[in-house]
Amino acid sequence: MSFAQPTLRLSREQFDAVVAHCLDGLPDEACGLFAGPADEAGEATGDVEVVYPTTNADGSARTFTVDSRDLIKAMRDAEHRGLALIGVFHSHTHTDAYPSQTDVRQASYPEWVYSIVSLRHAEPVLRAYRVRDGEIAEVAVEVA
Repeated sequence: MSFAQPTLRLSREQFDAVVAHCLDGLPDEACGLFAGPADEAGEATGDVEVVYPTTNADGSARTFTVDSRDLIKAMRDAEHRGLALIGVFHSHTHTDAYPSQTDVRQASYPEWVYSIVSLRHAEPVLRAYRVRDGEIAEVAVEVA
């Protein structure tokens, strides 16, 4: 299956905020949400306008769940701004920035962009993906 791939576009400040939140979450995985415009079909365009750092309700170094209260706050704020939630990010504390089997199983919004920050090495690495019907497709990331 092939589908259109957006480019995930973050400002330097947004990228730094995502990485800082992931580092602050250690030793557990950290997570958060992205808001931005979506097209007529509800597909993420990839342009991030707001980053919402959230609590990992799992409190785990191997899994994450965005805290439901944080999710509701982000949804309401995005709607108030005329935006949509367009993606989620989380950290991998000891593995590469590639979706795990758990990440793929939990990817329930095919229109979203799923970003992973690997903290495996000294320099964090952020990569992004679309996940549809269990199929993983990498999307480009631009930090301006």
